[in-house]
Amino acid sequence: MVLATQLKRVFILVDKGNEIPLSDPEPKWAEQDVLFFYSNMYPILTTAKISAPVIQDDEVVYRFETVIGTKG
Repeated sequence: MVLATQLKRVFILVDKGNEIPLSDPEPKWAEQDVLFFYSNMYPILTTAKISAPVIQDDEVVYRFETVIGTKG
């Protein structure tokens, strides 16, 4: 019998070229819920988008990429 292992989720806030690693506050939460959770600490996340997950070093990496709009 082959057992599947759950990969650890890692979230990265990408803002102006900086990458800030964020831990997974609750593995049962959807990615959007994690984004909402961290938006209290990082208001820039209120306009962020979530990138498609990428598997790196036995972790599932999600990137929260800020969306900076321009007026006019």
